[in-house]
Amino acid sequence: MTTFVQAQPIPAQPNPNKEELSAARRYGKVLLGTPTNVFITVGCVVILTLVVPPLFRWLFSEAVWSGTPEECRRAAGACWPFIQEKFRFFIYGMFPLEERWRATLAIVILFGITGIAMVPRFWGKGLVLAWLAAIVSVFWLLLGGFGLPPVRTEMIGGLPLTLLLSLTVLPLGFPVGLLLALGRRSEFRLFRWISIAVIEAFRGSPLVATLFIASVMLPFFLPEGMTLPKLMRALAAFLIVAAAYIAEALRGGFQVIPEGQSEAAFSIGMKRWQILFLVTLPQVIRHSIPGLVTIVVLFFKDTSLIIVIGMSDFLAAIQLASRDPAWIGFSVEGYVFAAAFYFTFCYALSLYALRLERRRQNH
Repeated sequence: MTTFVQAQPIPAQPNPNKEELSAARRYGKVLLGTPTNVFITVGCVVILTLVVPPLFRWLFSEAVWSGTPEECRRAAGACWPFIQEKFRFFIYGMFPLEERWRATLAIVILFGITGIAMVPRFWGKGLVLAWLAAIVSVFWLLLGGFGLPPVRTEMIGGLPLTLLLSLTVLPLGFPVGLLLALGRRSEFRLFRWISIAVIEAFRGSPLVATLFIASVMLPFFLPEGMTLPKLMRALAAFLIVAAAYIAEALRGGFQVIPEGQSEAAFSIGMKRWQILFLVTLPQVIRHSIPGLVTIVVLFFKDTSLIIVIGMSDFLAAIQLASRDPAWIGFSVEGYVFAAAFYFTFCYALSLYALRLERRRQNH
């Protein structure tokens, strides 16, 4: 009997089911491949033809880039001198003029610690301590005391307030969210029921309602003579709602961890808290990071709701600036500027979440 052994490697063959198409034919197939695609493509072209040229003229070619309000009113395009004139008010709101260096330093600290936190090699205990130090420093700079002149919380607004509420919900709400996530997975019914009630109550109710309750109802539950600044009440509302969302993000991370890892850790003598903090939680955080970043994006946009309790964040500062009698009628330019700012920040965070998702899939 004769045997045959293949001594040379067989060269790779193209996939017979994959049709080799040029880029033009591939896009043509996607855009015009079916009658439905043809209808959608033609509709999009018509809409873009009607919208883009006049929008471009309003934004750029017919816009006023420098001048007075009277020159803006005579022009047909956007009035960008309004943004230049009110830019500092957008950033600082009604923060005292002579103390604005403190708000600037608070913005630098918040952006700096956020940038450091986005680098995976810095993730660890040191980053937690750095976040706590940054939050304490920002509160000290904005509120004053301990050598700095105090500033009433009603005067804190603009970009520092937006960043403070959106970037601190994750580090401050994470411990509460972790407790709620563990409580929801607990074998003790009382802990599980309380955690489920808290999570569902604050996830299922509008943030506006929670803000209103924290601002109006919370002072009635405080001891007589004790007052809580409006900023702290707003931050408490953001934290409890964020903790409910964080708990669900972490619960999803817990569910992908195999039970065999805990059983193996038990078999070598590890205790429950060691298994949680040394084995399970690092993997849960790694799996939950894209969802946690999404929570930051959601709360960054929702900070504009704080206007219902009388505080002015970045968007509210733009609304207040548009009421200046000298610049009446140019609020649209302010909203366009706000939309560009929110889109840039949220898009950057979304790209970062996608990068973390790809990084997690490759490990």
